[in-house]
Amino acid sequence: MITEVVVLPKGKPAYAVLITSKIDFEALQSYVEDKEVLIVTNTTIAELYLPRLERAIEKHYFKCAHCILNDGEVYKNSDSLNTIYQYLLERNYTRHCVLIALGGGVIGDITGFAAATYQRGVSVIQIPTTLLSQVDSSVGGKTAINHPLGKNMIGAFFQPKLVITAAEFLTTLPQREFFAGMAEVIKYGCIVDVDFFVWLEKNVVLLQQRDSKALIYAIAKSCELKAQVVARDEEEKTDVRALLNFGHTFGHAIECCQNYQGLKHGEAVAVGMVMAAQLSVELGFIKEAVVARIISLLQAFSLRVMLPGGFTKNEFILAMLRDKKNTTTGITFIVLDGIGRAKVDKSVSKDRLSQFLEQYF
Repeated sequence: MITEVVVLPKGKPAYAVLITSKIDFEALQSYVEDKEVLIVTNTTIAELYLPRLERAIEKHYFKCAHCILNDGEVYKNSDSLNTIYQYLLERNYTRHCVLIALGGGVIGDITGFAAATYQRGVSVIQIPTTLLSQVDSSVGGKTAINHPLGKNMIGAFFQPKLVITAAEFLTTLPQREFFAGMAEVIKYGCIVDVDFFVWLEKNVVLLQQRDSKALIYAIAKSCELKAQVVARDEEEKTDVRALLNFGHTFGHAIECCQNYQGLKHGEAVAVGMVMAAQLSVELGFIKEAVVARIISLLQAFSLRVMLPGGFTKNEFILAMLRDKKNTTTGITFIVLDGIGRAKVDKSVSKDRLSQFLEQYF
């Protein structure tokens, strides 16, 4: 059984997000017409799934190779990007090739950016293998690499040709990675769908146990909600797509201050969501009870809800000031009017932010 979500970015070809219980690499054949394939993966995923993917597809292409990168957010950089370019150029890949991203968010983002820029754009297929990438980074067309001064600062909007994944991938995912991915799932309930938030509260145990049916529903619902937002504002030119960054203004600053070697992305976003919710209280938009519900659901998946140490308030503010959502008028925050209702707020000055952050430092 295949659960399908169709993404319809405005003015761009639609593409499918296919979610199955068992991994089905053979399903790629009906979607890929390109005859040159480069699989990009990392050292961890290559051992688990690369031979299986190659067996399923290599007989269909006259050119099929793989590029294995180091595993980790710290490697989401220009060196890894150039490694992909080197593979493509040394093997004379043309502009009619397709890149297949087999891995989590780091692999998906780097491979997507390589596809967007190699010979001014080639096709890319996303095969996300982590919960976080299944529900977030593989869908919507955001691609990027990190810079020492900021996360995802160098990138492009570039939609995939196909996203295909399976709940089976999550059986080999370490517990910490799985719970980090749940932060992004919870985010969708917080910002656009209170009924989904309630469903998550009621199905904590099934999700903790990685029940296949519950996971497929959670993944599909998350993709569906994200697709609805992307269809309205693909390139974040209005405030609509910015809502997907709930928790990320604080979360990205945490990652930057830790040199991408501390909390995982989902863990940092979990802390960021709590901070954004608490800011919403201070701005008079919600009550403390809303924050308590969010904290309770995050903690059900062992997610951190307090800011880690190791950096100063000034370092944290400087990192926040480099956030991509900011404008010439100041810092952009995504805040809540209630569970399932998010909005953009640009009223917080640097002084007020500094005052707000006093409780954390």
